[in-house]
Amino acid sequence: MKKFGSLFLVSLLSGAVTLGAYKFFLEPNNAGKLTLASPNYAKNVSLGAENIDFTTAAENTIHAVVHVKNKTVSKIPSSPFMEFFYGYQGEREQTQIGTGSGVIITEDGYIVTNNHVIQDATELEVTLNNNKSYIAKLVGTDSKMDIALLKIDAEEKLPFAVFGDSDGIKVGEWVLAVGNPYNLNSTVTAGIVSAKARNLANDGIQSFIQTDAAVNPGNSGGALVNTRGELIGINTMISSPTGSYTGYSFAVPSNITRKIIEDLMQFGNVQRGVLGIEGGELNSNFAKEIGIKETQGFYINKVTKNSGAEKAGLTKGDIIVQLDDKKINGFAELTAYINTKRPNDVVQVSILRDGKQKIVPVKLTKKEILNYEFNGIEFEDIDASDKKQLNIKEGIKIKSISNPEYAEYKDILEGAVILNIDGQKAKDMETVSSYLAKKENQKARYQIITKTGQMYSIIM
Repeated sequence: MKKFGSLFLVSLLSGAVTLGAYKFFLEPNNAGKLTLASPNYAKNVSLGAENIDFTTAAENTIHAVVHVKNKTVSKIPSSPFMEFFYGYQGEREQTQIGTGSGVIITEDGYIVTNNHVIQDATELEVTLNNNKSYIAKLVGTDSKMDIALLKIDAEEKLPFAVFGDSDGIKVGEWVLAVGNPYNLNSTVTAGIVSAKARNLANDGIQSFIQTDAAVNPGNSGGALVNTRGELIGINTMISSPTGSYTGYSFAVPSNITRKIIEDLMQFGNVQRGVLGIEGGELNSNFAKEIGIKETQGFYINKVTKNSGAEKAGLTKGDIIVQLDDKKINGFAELTAYINTKRPNDVVQVSILRDGKQKIVPVKLTKKEILNYEFNGIEFEDIDASDKKQLNIKEGIKIKSISNPEYAEYKDILEGAVILNIDGQKAKDMETVSSYLAKKENQKARYQIITKTGQMYSIIM
């Protein structure tokens, strides 16, 4: 995976962007389902920015982009110092206000924004381009992809953005970013698509569109649109040594965003399907190390038990080069495509095996039913009840111990939650399995919290 230089700071913004190529809209009588409208393939070819008309796309988009205000109220314990001088005053409340952007996606008031824009909010207020304000209700979130869905009840039909096909955009294509940077409402900037399938976390979980359209704090949750005004992404991050825009910004692709909000509308949560494989993207050094000639694609190093990949016959050493009609050069592209699918969807996986290409249909597995094993320790994701009982926000659970070396500690270890491994936060199964798969030795230092709430640091 490519790594960003240490000088660059990935900064979360308060605004977002929308992407487009094919047009989608939500029918009022068919809530939760996105319908394909007629695509317009007309393009301005070999024209400079001065010869392209951005006005129609800008005019259509600014009315669909809103200002989101996040009000957070937290309690501050009484200070012993203040008590000494002023007497006991009890807990005090502190109010913080955060701002960002959002995009109206239906005429009846559904709005997509970033999860970090609305995180921990006690009250959400949305202001439209016509200066009308509404209290918004949170419908659901996907923290992994930094997407949140809001709903407002307006007295009139609202202008909304249509979804485009983010897979269809090309590097070098003109785009507009629309949002509210620094509380400057309805700000439009122009740039080009600089790269696709960019993974900032180096774990392949996220896959962003990179653009050089100017994006700053306040833009998070705003729209990234093409010159036809179609939503192709939601702006979420910048790469900057200062915290302000210095050349590049990143957006969640519209195809991923659209799938997330459909899931939130229909199911109340995100339906995440997985192939059930581990490995890495190929390059010259990795190919030489494992003794193969191919330098592009995703190399399968391990297949998860009971996964769709195992049932379909994928094995270690297979190289994935295409999913359906999408070419795969690395993990970010693979994950970006799988993130648009649901459990039980069938994906045609093109692999190279022994120098020959073959197509294997794989039924995606629901992520939550898969476990991961390392050094005789089987892990699984924690659920909401675990988090509530132990008062934690993230971690993974030790499901079972099969390594005889730790048999005498089974009663303590089984059911315990791992908070970090070798100092790395154990956010979920994906980040943990990705980290452990790269370890050269089988031993790791685990910080755990047991079922009874006791904390231990152990090496196993």
